[in-house]
Amino acid sequence: MAGTHHVIRWPERFLPSQSPVHVVNELLIQAPAEMVWEWLARASGWPHWYPNSRNVRIAGGAVGLTIDAEFDWVTFGVPVHSRVVEFTAPLSVAWTARAPGLDAYHAWLLEPVAGGTRVLTEETQHGWLARLNAFLFPRRMHRHHQIWLEQLGRMARTGTHPGMRILRAT
Repeated sequence: MAGTHHVIRWPERFLPSQSPVHVVNELLIQAPAEMVWEWLARASGWPHWYPNSRNVRIAGGAVGLTIDAEFDWVTFGVPVHSRVVEFTAPLSVAWTARAPGLDAYHAWLLEPVAGGTRVLTEETQHGWLARLNAFLFPRRMHRHHQIWLEQLGRMARTGTHPGMRILRAT
């Protein structure tokens, strides 16, 4: 895994250069990529440690993300429907997010490096709600994504929850 370099495979519509909203956050987490992945891919647990997510419900009652998994959740106070469109454990995951006035693409890259895992998350958005939020609260998404990264790091450094297993692509 060391030396592996993944890039975000943006759908053309969501290329940062084509999107009115683009947010980038990055953090070095002092934990192995597999541990970071366990906490990130287990979306049903996000509300327990990431305060900007609520009511995460993965179709079929699953607890973790997989390719094509669909999930409904509330983030930034908005009910959103998402679908996983990229899933390469433990290196990358991306999903679409749709709500009235919002069409988004959120990608995560995990890169094993000396001292832990470099985690990059980027999101692009279209729609009237996306533009309104960016205008009224220009740094809010960046701030909350940074909290997500920091909390992810805190959880990954605690180790594996007894009920967790590494979610892998099948």
